[in-house]
Amino acid sequence: MTTRLEQAFTEASKLPPKEQDAFADWMLAEIRSEKKWDKLFANSQEALSKLASEAIAEHRSGQTQELNPDQL
Repeated sequence: MTTRLEQAFTEASKLPPKEQDAFADWMLAEIRSEKKWDKLFANSQEALSKLASEAIAEHRSGQTQELNPDQL
């Protein structure tokens, strides 16, 4: 465990039990979410590569235009 994570747990342990449980629920949900996104991205490389190739082809054929954030 890193020093920083240990410090976070030490501080969290000072919270009332209900707040500790809420913190734990949040942290576990975040970890599950990260794992889910990692899996989704790992399984989508082929699709992302295809979309990138299509975007490059559209750009090269003049079907795109420069984005100007000031005109949004």
